[in-house]
Amino acid sequence: MSASLGVYVHLPFCPYICPYCDFAKWPIRASAARRYLAALDAEIATQPQRRAATLYLGGGTPNAYDASAVAALVRTLSKRFGPFSEASIEVNPDLVRGEDFKEYARAGITRISIGVQSFNTQEIATLGRRHAPSDVERAVHQARDSGITSLSLDLMFAVPGQTPESWRESLDAAIAPQPDHISVYGLTVEPNTPYADWQTRDPGAFFDDTHEAELYAIAIETLNAAGYEQYEISNFARPGHRCRHNANYWANGDYVGLGVGAASFLGGERSVHTRSLDEYIEAAAAHRPIPAQRERLDGTKRAGEAMMLALRTTQGVGLRDFKERYGIDVVRHYAPVVSRFAGMGLLERSGDHLRLTGRGRFVANDVCGAFVTFD
Repeated sequence: MSASLGVYVHLPFCPYICPYCDFAKWPIRASAARRYLAALDAEIATQPQRRAATLYLGGGTPNAYDASAVAALVRTLSKRFGPFSEASIEVNPDLVRGEDFKEYARAGITRISIGVQSFNTQEIATLGRRHAPSDVERAVHQARDSGITSLSLDLMFAVPGQTPESWRESLDAAIAPQPDHISVYGLTVEPNTPYADWQTRDPGAFFDDTHEAELYAIAIETLNAAGYEQYEISNFARPGHRCRHNANYWANGDYVGLGVGAASFLGGERSVHTRSLDEYIEAAAAHRPIPAQRERLDGTKRAGEAMMLALRTTQGVGLRDFKERYGIDVVRHYAPVVSRFAGMGLLERSGDHLRLTGRGRFVANDVCGAFVTFD
């Protein structure tokens, strides 16, 4: 898996706030949204001219903005970093407006990621979402009619109240319109969210590891049977439709993060912008450096993170390439970790690659995390 520069832009405004979300986000207000776009333009203007392969607009809810504003932003980014071989935007299906996708396509967006989470009306309500299943169908058709070349649906499992049967129904509903890509994410209860308060009050409402694994297994089986290749822990695609932007993350490639709370990784240094909206806007508008936390990843620390990221993919770690890039012989340096997890049937070597086994994918966080903490 080759690495190349990616650009991520955070659009933090939402028409409503989902109770499980821990991203930097705020209810949309017209005045704040305008000030934020002006600040983004100012930050982009300070960036050196350089070629990036991919662009990803995330949030928040990027299509809370009018499509014309998004298109203008993409054109500005293309002048600084483009042309992009892949440009993605996340959308909420209930906010899609008639000509949005055509406007996106004209601006150069090639990939749409629709935040579905569930097709079950009770689960949709539990998640604090407001779309109807019919909104998803409409969005899919409109995206295809606009000439968008790649379409992805996001689903969530281990939602309180979910059953294996309702999960299968959501998977089948997602497969029905034949999207090019489907992502499935297990619910994570983040601190300082309404869901964290709920879990404290009623821990029995949430899934334990065993039952969550059951739902994950259903997803793998169902999506593989429908012709979707699992190429990463949470991601499944038809041939030619893997998300190249995310693939760059997993290859430990460089990326630029623009906007409040956005993360960058350049030349071995990770930086994360302030999550204060006012602080971000004031600094960007004044062309001052954005307040950020920074961390230098060198030597074994950077290698450990690269191991963690690569093992998330079904391809795993290319041993020869890893040694050339980081100067580390994986099998020797990480011998205790490799031996332990291989003995448990969670890691396997196949030719020049070390990767998780099918069983290993169910405990990926534990296995991958061991390489990060190994010294």
